[in-house]
Amino acid sequence: MTILIAYDGSDDAKAAIVFAAEMFRGADAVVLTVWERLAMTSARASAGLMMAMDQSGIEDEAVAKAMRELAGRGAEMAKEGGLNAVPRCDVDSVAVWSTIVDVADEIDAKLIVTGTRGLGGVRSLLLGSTSDRVLHHAGRPVLVVPAPVAGAEQND
Repeated sequence: MTILIAYDGSDDAKAAIVFAAEMFRGADAVVLTVWERLAMTSARASAGLMMAMDQSGIEDEAVAKAMRELAGRGAEMAKEGGLNAVPRCDVDSVAVWSTIVDVADEIDAKLIVTGTRGLGGVRSLLLGSTSDRVLHHAGRPVLVVPAPVAGAEQND
């Protein structure tokens, strides 16, 4: 069984990795980080959806490198939790959710694991929740792990 874990470095994504590792210890996992080219960000800005950013190929390569490192950190976290995890970093084709669904199809993931909210901020409010879109378009089981409760105390 291969699990696809969507990972953007947010606390919700970290909680998703921890939960998946607890539930599916020993399973194969792909930890996927999806990023958006700055040119696409600028195109959305021209439509009034985001703030414009000055970009060139240099910035895209810097972002790609940082996202590969982020995926690697997510995979390491998954390995520490007991999963046989490998990192993967893809640039989004249309939207982050559709890239997650496409990669799940490509690797024939038996399960997609995602947090409830990521680092999308205002973009998520305007375009809809990534986890919600994955859930409704994946055509395979999706586990949406709720956000950790801030300041919650564990009862031992």
